[in-house]
Amino acid sequence: MPVLQRFGAVSLRIYADDHRPPHFHIVSPEFQVLVRMSDWAVIAGDARAADLAEALAWAREHKAFLALKWAELNERT
Repeated sequence: MPVLQRFGAVSLRIYADDHRPPHFHIVSPEFQVLVRMSDWAVIAGDARAADLAEALAWAREHKAFLALKWAELNERT
């Protein structure tokens, strides 16, 4: 479960051998959110707006990196 970025107590992660659609997890001691990478929609969970906004801003800037990590960890042949 690689931690790709930290925002204080919040981390952004992609898990290996995870289910589709391609997504990442935003995790803190208080919450966990799953975000679909194709459109940045929250598909599960709930978080404080400020935490979500910070993580999504970083994710949008690093879209290619996230896609590469998803493929590396989940698109095995």
